[in-house]
Amino acid sequence: MSNIIEELKARRSQYVLTSESPVGDQEIVKTVEDVTVQVPSAFNSQPQRAVVLFGDANQKLWNIVKETLRKVVSDDEAFKATEAKINAFAAGHGTVLFYDDTDVTKQLQKNFPTYAANFPGFARDAAGMLQLAVWTALAEKGLGASLQHYNPLIDEAVAAEFGLPSSWVLQAQMPFGTVAQAADSPFNHLCRMPQIVAEHQYLSQSFSLPSPPHQGISMFIQSRSTRRFSSECL
Repeated sequence: MSNIIEELKARRSQYVLTSESPVGDQEIVKTVEDVTVQVPSAFNSQPQRAVVLFGDANQKLWNIVKETLRKVVSDDEAFKATEAKINAFAAGHGTVLFYDDTDVTKQLQKNFPTYAANFPGFARDAAGMLQLAVWTALAEKGLGASLQHYNPLIDEAVAAEFGLPSSWVLQAQMPFGTVAQAADSPFNHLCRMPQIVAEHQYLSQSFSLPSPPHQGISMFIQSRSTRRFSSECL
């Protein structure tokens, strides 16, 4: 069994990437899909969505980011640093877009009014867990990544470009690729909490998505199964 602590230590914010990848695109897609399915969520709601971009689709994303920021950064000198940063993200092999399906939260609020005010926070919890889990899984595959937040500035343009549902709200962008220059060594802070063991029963449900309007895009959402897991904060 792999050592989760060592895997977490290996996960760093990597900004200097190349377009190479030690694994194939289908393996990357399968990894993100598997992680998305396995990450837990409150009330087994599974509100998180992931879109993986490669090739031209990936370049289109970062062009959107650049064009959008160019409109709000009027100073040419200031924009040079911003442009260089965006170009570094575009130089990677691909990008994972993380979304929250707000229709799921709205339905939960309707079904469980007592907890209505809490469900947006629960969705954010699931988003954070998914982002960390995907980040760590990519690192285990030999891929460096970082977590970016150009939302909400780019939300509308990205949704229109890739044909995404209006209920999906962009949470973060994770450019990834082979590391050209490694980041500094990690901090090794540990926190200790009692072990928690829980068993969750997930309802079976099938989903269908429209065909993506671009090649180089994979989309999937969380499905449900029965599993037993333990968690420990270290």
